[in-house]
Amino acid sequence: MKITMVVKVLIDGTLCQKCQQVHERMKSRGHLEQIDQVVTASDDDPDSTGALLAMMFQVGKAPFFIVEEEGRAPVIYTAYLKLVKEVLAKAEAKLLTVR
Repeated sequence: MKITMVVKVLIDGTLCQKCQQVHERMKSRGHLEQIDQVVTASDDDPDSTGALLAMMFQVGKAPFFIVEEEGRAPVIYTAYLKLVKEVLAKAEAKLLTVR
């Protein structure tokens, strides 16, 4: 499984407020380690990787997450808590049972 987080970077170079809040929450809960890649959608660059992904998946807000599993279509999560419930918590439980 591969998880990509797309964050919005404002013209002044900072993360948007919601992206910053989610990033901090993920960091405090130890979820950042489960993210394989973070890409940016830059306000001043419509060709930035994150902007192109947002256009491809028709997502109009950030942050959002792309979960890819071999043999399956990518699943898009626009809500961090839904990602935690449906993906991250299950991955954590699987790790604990393997140990």
